[in-house]
Amino acid sequence: MEERVLSKKKNGMAALCGILFLYAASVAGIYVGAVYDAAAVIFFSIFLLVVATILLAGLKVLKPQEALVLTLFGKYVGTLKEDGFYYVNPFCQGVNPAARTKLNQSGDVNDSAAVLAIANKAAGANTEIFNNKISLKIMTLNNNKQKINDCLGNPIEIGIAVTWKVVDTAKAVFNVDNYKEFLSLQCDSALRDIVRIYPYDVAPNVDTTGDGVSDEGSLRGSSEIVAARIRAEIQKRVEEAGIEVVEARITYLAYAPEIAAVMLQRQQASAIIDARKMIVDGAVGMVEMALERLSENHTVELDEERKAAMVSNLLVVLCGNRDAQPIVNSGTLY
Repeated sequence: MEERVLSKKKNGMAALCGILFLYAASVAGIYVGAVYDAAAVIFFSIFLLVVATILLAGLKVLKPQEALVLTLFGKYVGTLKEDGFYYVNPFCQGVNPAARTKLNQSGDVNDSAAVLAIANKAAGANTEIFNNKISLKIMTLNNNKQKINDCLGNPIEIGIAVTWKVVDTAKAVFNVDNYKEFLSLQCDSALRDIVRIYPYDVAPNVDTTGDGVSDEGSLRGSSEIVAARIRAEIQKRVEEAGIEVVEARITYLAYAPEIAAVMLQRQQASAIIDARKMIVDGAVGMVEMALERLSENHTVELDEERKAAMVSNLLVVLCGNRDAQPIVNSGTLY
C-alpha cells in the first residue's frame, strides 16, 4: 500500500461560505414559499437544506502533526497530513483501527476523545465518540516488565521504553489490523530475542556478538549496545506497519525475585574475596617493607625463626577483620 498525500484540498473556508449561503438561501426560500403559498419553492428549499447538511460532513480540520486517512466506499482515497482547513467528498470516511486502543504510552493518557467518551458514559449515554485522526507526533511506549531468561538461564526482569512515530499512514492503517497493538507485541518479541543473547553480568566464555569469540558484553554493563540492538530489531519488525522507531531504552533491569537473594549473596561473596585479596597483597607488601627497613638500619638483628614469627604476627594484625589485641612479652622467646 502506497501513501497518497492530498495537498490540494485546503479549500475548507470557501466550502464553508458556500454551505452557509445554501443554508441562508434555503431558509429564505422556505419563508418566501410560506408567504406566497408556493409549495414548489418550499420543497426546493428543503432539498437545499438537506444538501447543505450533507455537504457539511466534508469539512475537516487538522492540527499540526495530525493525519487523516480517507476512504470512499471502501476504496483508499488519500491522506491529509498538513495542518489546515480542508474540504473533501462528504461521503469519505476517516479510518483509524487503533482509535480505541489505549496503551501505556504518551498520547493515550490525556486523549480528548477518551475524556469525552468518559463524560458521555458518566452522563448515561451509550454512544462513544472516538477520533479517527492519526497522530504523527513522537510517542513513547512503556510496556510492562517481562521475565526473561538470559543466555545463562538466569531469570531476570526487564522493561523498555520505545520512542516511535508513524511515518506512513497508509501502511499503518491497511497493512496491519491495529498498529498500536502490533508495535506493542513486536517490542515484547524483539526484547526476548535480544535479551537471550546476553548474560545479566559479565560471564566467561560467552559470545554476544556472534563472531565466535567470547567478549565482555552484558545487560548491565553494555546497556547502550543492547538498547541499540533492540531498537534495530524492533524497526525491522515494524517496517511494514509504517512505523519508525526513534529510540529504545532499558528502563528496568533486575534479577527475578526467586533468585535475587541468591545472586546478592554471590555478589557479596565475590566482593569479599576481591577485598581480601587486596588486603593480603597490601599486607605482604607492608611486611616486606618492614623487614627491609629493619635490615637496612640494623635496628634489630632477627634470625629466621624470629622473622617468621614477626611475619606471622604482622599478617594476623593486618589481615584481621577485627582490632588486634596485643600481648606484651616481658621475657625472652626462648
